[in-house]
Amino acid sequence: MMTEQLTRSQEAIALEEKYGAHNYHPLPVVLARGEGVYVWDVEGKKYFDFLSAYSAVNQGHCHPRIIEAMTKQAQTLTLTSRAFYNDKLGEFAQFMTEYFGYDRVLPMNTGVEGGETAIKLCRKWGYTVKGIPENKAKIIFVQHNFWGRTLSAISTSNDKGSYQHFGPYMTGFEIIPYNDLKSLAEALEDKNVAGFMLEPIQGEAGVVVPDEGYLREAYNLCKANNVLFIADEVQTGLARTGRLLACDYEDVKPDILILGKALSGGTMPVSAVLANDEIMLTLKPGQHGSTYGGNPLACAVTMEALKVLKEENLAENAYHLGKIFRKRMSDLAEYSKVLFAVRGKGLLNAIIINDTPESETAWNICLKLAENGLLAKPTHGNIIRFAPPLTMTEKQLLECCDIIEKTIKEFEMQ
Repeated sequence: MMTEQLTRSQEAIALEEKYGAHNYHPLPVVLARGEGVYVWDVEGKKYFDFLSAYSAVNQGHCHPRIIEAMTKQAQTLTLTSRAFYNDKLGEFAQFMTEYFGYDRVLPMNTGVEGGETAIKLCRKWGYTVKGIPENKAKIIFVQHNFWGRTLSAISTSNDKGSYQHFGPYMTGFEIIPYNDLKSLAEALEDKNVAGFMLEPIQGEAGVVVPDEGYLREAYNLCKANNVLFIADEVQTGLARTGRLLACDYEDVKPDILILGKALSGGTMPVSAVLANDEIMLTLKPGQHGSTYGGNPLACAVTMEALKVLKEENLAENAYHLGKIFRKRMSDLAEYSKVLFAVRGKGLLNAIIINDTPESETAWNICLKLAENGLLAKPTHGNIIRFAPPLTMTEKQLLECCDIIEKTIKEFEMQ
């Protein structure tokens, strides 16, 4: 009996299932090419990308300027390690600090490395500047945060799926409710608190937007208690929410700023931590680093990716299109039995499906969206996050809204 011939997609999925770790649960779509707001699977089907690699592709897939900068530098010098100086890191450091308004930058690779770096910096500052007794420093986090899956990251999580069976956990962390100034004020009464770290908008939790004024008042509470305000803008930063940084909505300048994802326009892992001298210069040679951190290739790519953000007005575009998107989804939610609500800022949005988190409705909607030419992914069971490249036009956005509306209506009839 002949074995049924597999499609190219089925072959690729089967190989990954057989030889790869089972630490992700992807949609059954095998992508082979990307350009701008579009991706194509191995069979040639075209989709709107409404996830942007979790906001790493804000500038669109394979942006020609970023690819040109990458190709040019890759043909010259890619990696030296930090055992030597290279001719790009100084230029990059000046560019980054002037771009974001800080004294110094520490480049790393992944977003979670940025978070780890911020924690180390905060603790070092707490001991050497604030005068916290050795090994007593605490950093405050909020419930439903997500900044990665290292041991430190899961030790700050209250998501059982993230931390279960990975203990013992890192100490020195306290978790309080998000968007709760009273709880923060109480936590800051402890003189051993060195920092407060949060996402301005919680992305992985389902695009949870805090009350207006929360960030500003949290920042003020930190200042009043000599505590560092640490903003994890790995997903919310770099024009995603309609401002360069989500903290800009409330004119908050974090003491430590963590960036990643779209720093490279989706071409390679790049992250960065920015702070002023009092904080950054507490680190001495040998106390932190990375072989690839600050490599010439990453420096060249990042500078071009950030120029694209400003020169193509991507924050303004995200702000404008975000309002249109939420209006369309809000109008749909008014009469929909399936769509409960929409929330977000700029082009970081989510729709809440009118079903339990344990149901598969959101997953099935995403499968149907893919059939209809749009890629998105559920989070926390009944929430679908929508985050297209910021290069999207209004015409393209309206076409995507039509696809989403059509798909939701198909579920209304079931």
